Amino acid sequence: MSNEAAAKYCQLMAEIKRRTKVIDHYHHEGGHALYKATTVETIYLQFRKIIELIVFGTLVTNKNIYTKQYKNFATTWNAKYLLKDIERLNPDFYPIPINQKETDDPKVFRNLEKIEGGYLKKKDLLKLYEMCGKIMHSENPFGAKIDYDQYFDQAKEYRNKIVCLLNAHEIRFYKSKGFYLIQMGNNESSPTYVPFEPVESENN
Repeated sequence: MSNEAAAKYCQLMAEIKRRTKVIDHYHHEGGHALYKATTVETIYLQFRKIIELIVFGTLVTNKNIYTKQYKNFATTWNAKYLLKDIERLNPDFYPIPINQKETDDPKVFRNLEKIEGGYLKKKDLLKLYEMCGKIMHSENPFGAKIDYDQYFDQAKEYRNKIVCLLNAHEIRFYKSKGFYLIQMGNNESSPTYVPFEPVESENN
């Protein structure tokens, strides 16, 4: 495990926090980019950037792999196949959202319990990425119209699912046996990490 990689990962999470603030500004804080269409497009550009940061975060331990996959993701529309490439490199790439529960066990500071619902699952990520891809292109005058109102209305749900996924989560890096607990912190603080290493049994 590498604390240097964890620190780099937290920098990516800080970027997600900044982009989430941009979404909030344009969605419910009165911000606008002059027109409804350009406002919605600005929101979904942030979603696309956030997705890329989530997907590549666990590859920060290997710069060459990160750079190659990022280039592929940035130029290829079909995220489904690209996610399969990432999973082949690191099957545990996707964040595990958790709640930290108090415990009476003096040897355990907190119990880490997986959140079962309400977060951005991989199938949601794929759907959102496809939506981002469609709205980033000019509308076909002979095709179906883009429903900007629907896109705008769905933005809040996707934003909340991303926050639920990342607020406190476990992450396993490329070729790592242990995991890190990542905590995003409040609006003004930077994300932090705590490493967890596997403990060998005394019988071994």
